[in-house]
Amino acid sequence: MKPHEAVDAVIADLRDHRVTGDGHGLFTASRHIDLLCHLAARMAGDIEYQLVHNASGLVAAKTLGQTAGHLGRAIAHYTLALAPLATLAQPGARATLQQQFDAIAHHSHLRVHLADAGRALAAARACHGLPHRSAPPNTTNAVAAPSPAVRRRS
Repeated sequence: MKPHEAVDAVIADLRDHRVTGDGHGLFTASRHIDLLCHLAARMAGDIEYQLVHNASGLVAAKTLGQTAGHLGRAIAHYTLALAPLATLAQPGARATLQQQFDAIAHHSHLRVHLADAGRALAAARACHGLPHRSAPPNTTNAVAAPSPAVRRRS
C-alpha cells in the first residue's frame, strides 16, 4: 500500500467511526489515536527507507515527513479531546442543571479539537497532492448534543 493510500484508508476509517460525547466516544477516540500513531510510525519508517535505500528519495522523504507532522497534530488534537470525553462519559454527568451547562462547554471543546484534527488530516492528505475532500472526519454531526430534559411550552 502506498503512503497516500494508507492515509486515505485511515481517514476513511475515522470518518466511518465518529466520536460521540459518551463512553463509546471515549473508546472510539482512543482507537483513532492508535490508528494515527501506527500510521505516523509507518511514515517515519518510510522516511528512513527513502533516505537510506533510495538515492533520489529526498523528495519522497520530505513529503512523508510533512505528512507525519500533520498526523502528529491530529494525534495531539485527539488526545486533547480525551479530557472532555472522559468528563462526558462519567455516569450522572448531566444530573443537575449546572452539570448540563458544563456539558455544553465540554461538547464545545470536543467539537473544536475534532475539527482541528480533521484539518490536520486534510493537510496530511494534501501533502501527497491529492484533492481536498468536502468533509474532513468528525467535523459535522460528530458529537451528539444533549437533549433537553424538559421542553418549554410556547
